Amino acid sequence: MKVCRIAYFNAAHRLFNPEWDDATNNEIFGKCNNPNYHGHNYKIEVWIEGKVNEKTGYVVDLKEVKNILKEKITDKFDHKNLNLDCIEFEGLIPTAENIAIVCWNILNKSFDKSYGLTVRLWETEKNMVEYNGD
Repeated sequence: MKVCRIAYFNAAHRLFNPEWDDATNNEIFGKCNNPNYHGHNYKIEVWIEGKVNEKTGYVVDLKEVKNILKEKITDKFDHKNLNLDCIEFEGLIPTAENIAIVCWNILNKSFDKSYGLTVRLWETEKNMVEYNGD
């Protein structure tokens, strides 16, 4: 059984590799390389897989998932510049892929290891990434 909790956060970022010159960064990242940054309204889905507990009827209490998601992700990243304000992205290009990996790594520490965990991150209505630790 899989259950899901959804949350939202707004954040700015710049896709830029400091090892490359401006021309290469512009060629690879285009408008996402704007030196003044740009932002997204991110949607994060946290999927937890496990057995239904016979006593509670839950896989996991989604109120707990909500609280963990708020404390560990939205409170930390909402209305932040991921490049400048968040140590989690120091030395890391904050692509949607890397944001999903960072979120998964943070959240994975908060749940019992018997659960399967998948993070699905929507950067736009048309762009989404999914990470499950593999």
